[in-house]
Parts: sequence; structure tokens; C-alpha cells
Amino acid sequence: GPRVRFGPSPTGFLHLGGLRTALYNYIFAKKHQGTFILRVEDTDQNRVVPGAAEGIEEMLHWAGIPPDESPGRGGPAGPYVQSQRLELYSRASAALLQSGAAYRCFCSPQRLELLRREALRSQQTPRYDNRCRHLTPAEVAQKLSQGLDCVIRFRLEKGVEPFQDLVYGWNKHEVAEVEGDPVILKGDGFPTYHLANVVDDHHMGITHVLRGTEWLASTSKHLLLYKAFGWEPPQFGHLPLLLNKDGGKLSKRQGDIFLERFARDGFLPEALLDIVTNCGSGFTEKQMGRTLEELISQFEVGRITTHSALLDLEALPEFNRVHLSRHIENQGLRQRLVRELQGLVELVYGDQQVDPDMLEDEYVERVLLLRKGHISFLKDLVSSDYSYLWVRPSVSRQQLQTISAEADEIGKLVLGLVTRQAAALTMEELNKELRSLQKQTRETKYSSMMQLLRLALSGRQHGPSVAEMMVTLGAEEVCGRIRRALSS
Repeated sequence: GPRVRFGPSPTGFLHLGGLRTALYNYIFAKKHQGTFILRVEDTDQNRVVPGAAEGIEEMLHWAGIPPDESPGRGGPAGPYVQSQRLELYSRASAALLQSGAAYRCFCSPQRLELLRREALRSQQTPRYDNRCRHLTPAEVAQKLSQGLDCVIRFRLEKGVEPFQDLVYGWNKHEVAEVEGDPVILKGDGFPTYHLANVVDDHHMGITHVLRGTEWLASTSKHLLLYKAFGWEPPQFGHLPLLLNKDGGKLSKRQGDIFLERFARDGFLPEALLDIVTNCGSGFTEKQMGRTLEELISQFEVGRITTHSALLDLEALPEFNRVHLSRHIENQGLRQRLVRELQGLVELVYGDQQVDPDMLEDEYVERVLLLRKGHISFLKDLVSSDYSYLWVRPSVSRQQLQTISAEADEIGKLVLGLVTRQAAALTMEELNKELRSLQKQTRETKYSSMMQLLRLALSGRQHGPSVAEMMVTLGAEEVCGRIRRALSS
């Protein structure tokens, strides 16, 4: 099967753009019984952030798209970290020097800076002028004997072959006409991106390269390298950009597109996978709530269009609501949510005497099933509106009597109603029944009766409707709370 790779630089957290590239690679691999590889591209040592590589691999696991081969898992084509493969790049550049496809360049950083300033002054794109390309072997030997620093550059030849991109179709960029010969091995022995990615894709047996469209213009240069090595290149498919819904770049500055933040804020990974594919292309249909299995079965590389993907992050809570409902419906996933919710309750209400009954699996599970579709996040259930679910109120009969002198009568009427038809009541029916109970009181207005019941059930003046509270708490708990309030 195919072998694909995701090659992030370990310069920070994994963000939504990176997640999307990884996801398309993962889906492509799984669709065709292939292998998904994580390769850490850390050749720019100045920008490496300690722990970032581990963090990226961890987030791929969290997202449910773990790599088959990676720094963490190992595999037959390792090491999977470029800084541990320097020997390979140095051998590769030596081979290109040998064949004349590459040459040593001794130009000083000062000279290169001058060239750059000169170009900018005359409003041209800065490029290396290929000066060292013309050194004779004797001149090179002499400079080396003087101990001069050098880098290795690749000779760009004119007349590139067009290639067929899986997304953009036939393509070619006459790189030699617009840029100078690129550095492939720096003075410190580290490769540049262009050399490292070609050498590694070859040695790791990569068959398809699915990467962001920002690399499309470099692909002709990479194909020239494959040709110089005499290697068969992989197939390339470039993914259109992921942009804000107004067409601007996703802002990393606000830190609001990093996976860590979404995980911390209680988003389900499925909601993220769903939204980044929903705003993109490559799938038969666009509907909210698709699982990873559905994405894999619907995916066709040929369906990816060249339109930018516009991401509407404001829709994400709605995606989360749909996926949370699916989790609640699934018995196995529901048990995980029960544990998680019990943990949240202890965390938020731990110092307020949570009654053990309120943490019973059965009760917590019932709450989840009843509030399914009404909540976007599990943590909504520990917000102050829902505190009545977890903390039994301490309300006195006296407090209830200040709302209505008929507190005892109202209590009896409601107890009668609830015990008569405990299990069968829906919110609509309850609202009807409560209306007719109010008519049996002598002088209490409907709004006062509701105020009294809300206080008895939750200890609070505000919050969900009384009917919602009664349905969610269940008959037994409702009766217990009303009896306790009236007897205290």
C-alpha cells in the first residue's frame, strides 16, 4: 500500500492547519491500506522548541489519527527525526558534488547580504548570482586549503519537465529563471528543507506527498533533485490553504488555533476533524457529524478542489454538540463521559457537600441522556445553571412561606402529581399539569408557584424551567427535596 508522511517542524504546538494536513495523509493511508508516517523536520535548529515534537505526536494520538511509524513508535525506516539523519544528507550531497550536479560555494554572508540589498534597491527579487558555480577544481582546492567556510549548492538546470499534481493538474515552475542555485547543505552540516525532504522521502519509501499548496512552486526544484539522484519521485498532491472564513490567514498569534487549546476547552477531537474536512473538499457529501470511518469511506483524492478552505470557527460549538450527542448515544463512549462528568462535578462542587446519590453512575447517565442535544460541552453540565443537579439545596419552610402562604398545599399537590405518574412525564405534559395544579390553589399566582418550586428544588431564584428541573432530577429526587424543604 501507499506510504505517506506528515513532516512538521517542532517549533511549537500543532495547529488546525497542521492537523488538516496530517488528517488528509492519515485518511489517504487508511483508505488504501497504506502507512502513515510522522517525521520530525528539525533541521532549522535555531527554531526548535524543546518538547514540541513529543507534543505534536501526543496531539495526533489525542485526535485519533496516530502515526504507524514515528519517533515515538519507531519503525523500519527510522530514525524519524531529521537531525539524527545528518550522515545520510552528507552522503547525498557528496554524490551530487561528485556528479557535478552540486558545487561548493564560498561566498561570505556579507556578500550575500550585499546582493540582497542591491536587488531590493533596484526592486528585484533577491537571488544568488551563481558566482561559485564557475570555480575550477583548482580554485575550489585552493579555497579549501585556506580553510574557508563553504556551503553546498544545487545547480538548477533550465527546462524542467511538467508534472501532474493530484489536485492542481499539470504544473511546472521554471525555477532556474526566477531563483539562484539553492543551498542544500549548510556550513554546519545540516541540510536545508529541499535536500532533506527529497532524501528522506526516497529512503522512507514515500509514494505520495500530500502537503500544503505553499510548496507547489518548489516541487519543480524537488523533481530536479530526484532526477540528479536518478531516483523515481513520489506523486505530489498539494492541499489548498486553510483560511479564516473572511479569507485571511488563520491567526497563530491569538493562540486560538492550537489543538492544546481545543482539548483544554473540552472540544471533542471528532468535532475538529469534522469541521476541517467540512470546510475543505475531497469528500462525497458535506454534512455535520461525520465520523472518521465515514470520512475514510467518502474520501477521494480526485475530489479535492483548488479552492481555499474557509474555516468558520464560530460553528465549532455546534459541531461539538452534534458529536457529543453521538458520544452520549453510544453505550461505550457514554460510560467514559459518565466518569468524566463525575470528575468535573467533584472538581467544581467538591467543597459544597455533593451528596453521594448525585454521583451514582445511573443518575449521572440519566442526566446525560436527558440533556443530550441541549449541551455543546460536557462542562456545560457543571455551569451554575445546572448546580441543582449536584448540590441539594438547603431551603427552609419559612423561606417558601414568604413566597406563598400556601407552601404546604402546593407541596402536597406536586407530590401527588409526581408520585401518581412519576415516570411518564415529559416537559410539555408537566407544564400542562403544573398549570392545572395552580388552579387548585386559593390565591397563589402561577409565577409565585414556579418561584417557590424553583427555590425548593434548586435553592436558587434563577435557572432552567421548573419542568426541566423536575424531569432531569427524576421523581424520587423531586419528592425528597420538596419533603425536606417543607419539614425543615
